[in-house]
Amino acid sequence: MTGDHQTLALLLFSAFVAVTLGITTWVSRNRRGSAEEFYAGGRLFSPMENGFAIAGDYMSAASFLGISGLIALYGYDGMLYSVGFLVAWLVVLFLVAELVRNCGRFTLADVVAARMAERPVRIAAGTSSVAVSVLYLIAQMVGAGSLVALLLGGTGEAARTWTVVGVGALMVVYVSLGGMRATTWIQIVKAVLLMAGTVTLTVLVLVRFHGDVNGLLAGAAERSGHGTAFLGPGLRYGGDWTARLDFISLGLALVLGTAGLPHILSRFYTVPTARAARRSVVWAIGLIGGFYLMTIVLGFGAAAIIGSAEVRASNASGNTAVPLLALDLGGGAGSTGGTVLFAIVAAVAFATILAVVAGITLASSASVAHDLYASLRRPGGKPYSEVAVARIAAAVIGAAAIGLGLLAQDLNVAFLVGLAFAVAASANLPVLLYSLFWRRFTTRGAVWSVYGGLVPAVLLVLLSPVVSGSPDALFPGVDFHVFPLQNPGVVSIPLGFLAGWLGTVTSPEPPDEARHAETEVRSLTGAGAA
Repeated sequence: MTGDHQTLALLLFSAFVAVTLGITTWVSRNRRGSAEEFYAGGRLFSPMENGFAIAGDYMSAASFLGISGLIALYGYDGMLYSVGFLVAWLVVLFLVAELVRNCGRFTLADVVAARMAERPVRIAAGTSSVAVSVLYLIAQMVGAGSLVALLLGGTGEAARTWTVVGVGALMVVYVSLGGMRATTWIQIVKAVLLMAGTVTLTVLVLVRFHGDVNGLLAGAAERSGHGTAFLGPGLRYGGDWTARLDFISLGLALVLGTAGLPHILSRFYTVPTARAARRSVVWAIGLIGGFYLMTIVLGFGAAAIIGSAEVRASNASGNTAVPLLALDLGGGAGSTGGTVLFAIVAAVAFATILAVVAGITLASSASVAHDLYASLRRPGGKPYSEVAVARIAAAVIGAAAIGLGLLAQDLNVAFLVGLAFAVAASANLPVLLYSLFWRRFTTRGAVWSVYGGLVPAVLLVLLSPVVSGSPDALFPGVDFHVFPLQNPGVVSIPLGFLAGWLGTVTSPEPPDEARHAETEVRSLTGAGAA
């Protein structure tokens, strides 16, 4: 890429950083310093504001860069991510949003612990929340590294590393100084920028093909190298039974995982009522639905205009398809229009990464402070405020995400998020649904449900081709994989539900009917909700 691309993109990105740091500084001067302020922004956001923030949290680098790249490389099979991410919101709307807002205060563990023994449940739920958040953060860091590599023309490994470190440092600053209120406004600004950029690119792609969608698809098939097979299922997930099981596993993870994501669940606590939480999700579905429809156009547009081979040559996982598409749509390399459009898209993608990592870091640091620290603190030890612990946790989690992100920099970001969704669906969703809907559910069932999904999911990922045994693995030079699937969801999700059931039916502790009745009334009516 030319110096003009680099300079303009960095200027635009610097402007976004300056604005968001200004928001963070302003919020830090005007907040009360309470746990409710830090974790939930004082519960002062309107449904529309929270809907935009939810959309901003959800429309991550995986969506903007990874999904479009997978569609550009694999056509129809890449669309599974767009469909899965969108359909997942129906599960959130109908089963989770309103009930979670009524039952909890700040985290997933609040919902479960409402009718269980608090200490073991909070430790289990806090551990799984941190695990999911770190996996999700890795994907964002990989996206940041891919963008920098493209900006620098594939050179400058040190620059890529320092960019990932810089993104991690900024997210710690956002969370530590501004808490939920600053993070929410950053998400809103980012959602508006991302939607504007995506709409612009989608319109330009359709104009290039004179509004002829059939012509767009035909052009994509022609330049994909696969012919009409590009427009049908099976290019990535066809063939043998392993690939087909991977397809099912990924679909389950995407559809069920959203309802267990800690940073999405925490968004329902930033509005004053359960009705506002439900309306927030309606706003989010509208924005997210439009966005994922446009990623399909961008993915096929990249295949038709750039060509699948060139996308793969730029980045083997397809993470740079959208910036390359923007460069061509603006007039090509060396043109003023191409430089401007490329720079805008790169800056929006950077903004997307920064905003999403801030939201995830806040949710995971809340789990550490509100759940783990509060449960593991020694009675005689010096007490620290939850907010202070959350700030320290944000720094530690940020450092872990930076290190793992550098290790996984050659994997597709949408694929990495699929792993995070699988862990969330395996460890968090079963305990959440059992707590809300099963009268006989006990503390042992809750703990077994979390660990029964979390441990197999993480273990199967470590023993899968993602980590070793394939050219695209984290450690391509070694082979200790024994699990054939890349996504563990099809095995680990049922295990999470099974472990919760088994722990409950074998528990010597009788279910607390009174507390369940209280929780049920509260979840359905909002009576006594925070």
